[in-house]
Amino acid sequence: MEKKLILNIAVFLLVILGIAIIYFGMAGPKVMWPPVITGVGFFVISWVFYKLKEN
Repeated sequence: MEKKLILNIAVFLLVILGIAIIYFGMAGPKVMWPPVITGVGFFVISWVFYKLKEN
């Protein structure tokens, strides 16, 4: 597999997981901050992978 394809798949999966984690953090009666912060971290990691793909 090519490097760009692997990075595209990784970015896609990280974004999906980040959305799911943020949703579960906000789904209850109160906002649980640790899952929300982790979900945002997944977005940051996917952004880094996206920037690595450009080089």
